[in-house]
Amino acid sequence: MKSKTFQAAFFLGFSALSLMNAQEIKKDSVIAQPKDSLVTKTDSKIPFDGYDLTWINGQNRQTDFPLTLKDKNGETILTGVTYVDAYYNYDFNRPKDNTHTISAAIGRSNEVTINMASIGLETNYKNVIGRLWLQFGQMGSIVQDQDGTLNHGKNTSGSNLKYIREAAAGYHFNVMHGLNVEAGIFMSYIGLESYVLGENWNYQRSLVCDFTPFYFQGARIQAYPSKKFKTEIWVLNGWQTYNSWNTGLGLGVSNYYRPNEDLQLVANFYINGQDTRNNSGVRRFHHDHSIVARYYKNKDSDGLSQAAFSINNHYGFQSGGGIKAKDNYMIGTSVANRLWFHHNKIALTLRADAVSNPGAYLAFTPSPVPNNDFNDAIAAGEKLKMFQGTATVDIMPNQFVTFRLEYGFRKSNIPYFAGREGTTSPDGWIDTPVDSWRPDLRKSDSRFTLAVMFRL
Repeated sequence: MKSKTFQAAFFLGFSALSLMNAQEIKKDSVIAQPKDSLVTKTDSKIPFDGYDLTWINGQNRQTDFPLTLKDKNGETILTGVTYVDAYYNYDFNRPKDNTHTISAAIGRSNEVTINMASIGLETNYKNVIGRLWLQFGQMGSIVQDQDGTLNHGKNTSGSNLKYIREAAAGYHFNVMHGLNVEAGIFMSYIGLESYVLGENWNYQRSLVCDFTPFYFQGARIQAYPSKKFKTEIWVLNGWQTYNSWNTGLGLGVSNYYRPNEDLQLVANFYINGQDTRNNSGVRRFHHDHSIVARYYKNKDSDGLSQAAFSINNHYGFQSGGGIKAKDNYMIGTSVANRLWFHHNKIALTLRADAVSNPGAYLAFTPSPVPNNDFNDAIAAGEKLKMFQGTATVDIMPNQFVTFRLEYGFRKSNIPYFAGREGTTSPDGWIDTPVDSWRPDLRKSDSRFTLAVMFRL
């Protein structure tokens, strides 16, 4: 990409309006914005003070945090976090190896699976920011298995980092409406939907969000110039990596604007990423923007008590070093509408999303066996196009638990999803020789998923 293009993209990043995926709002002690650090109530100019943000797609709906330790003056010292997500998924293609493919959210079929079990502590005591969330379970393995930078040099490995969901250290400055400086491992700012599935309106993420990063390692500055606006600047090792592919670092810009508690606008940028092994000439650019709006609210209603929609659009590409942007880009959109009933204890969400990813440079690999119909189609120049539709019913007896039933359908223009014979080996076991065997890939799949998610 030419330098003028990067300068223009960088300027747009600083001027755009955006929403980060909200994480927690803490009652009577602290406020935490989505994927943000905590802001103490000693600050008289608290961003988004008084806003109800629990309805947002990608945000924790808790308002009560029982695992809170306070000092004798009532100031919060530590807040604990516990989270457990388990599911049963039935893939109608019934792959014999029980592997559900092309998803960073759902990895197994016809089994009960612990997707994520997480515990953590966070603090902003005396303006010192500290956060450590640990994770265990299937989803972390799916996401981290994609990180090839662990083979770049020595003195690092997946075993050092794979159990950390997020860890950061920093300081909060009482200027403007708040200024945070932090370094560590963070959940990704790109995309509307959260890495934590219980914060999303649907269990399976949209295609555009599932193909983009879930974590970054680096540093960030979060600035709150006003009560309604936040901007962030990120310096990153790479695109969902612990290490870097080359010597260059990536840059990120995120902004969001909340004029009131019912409307949120998003624009995020990732630029200058040298994310190709041994080819520092390749540059990556990615942009997403969103609008999330609540258009009805009556929490006392026994019928319809709340209604909202979200729209999330993505565009990105990589070019240089012999790679052309016209063959390596992704463009897609996701549109969801959610209705709450009976005092917000029941919800129905319908979502449709589509993505085009020529060259499949952000796509998941459908099988560990390289000789397959998907790889052959991409090598022949076919352009990957996908559609997904989901219908999700949530039952939420209280703010600490969600029971979720979801139906999902996906379709691709080339064979991509696991079929009856599976994608691992002739008998479905990973240590069985494959010889000339080819994975069974289909152009569509459908599933039912039942999940329970607990958070305290």
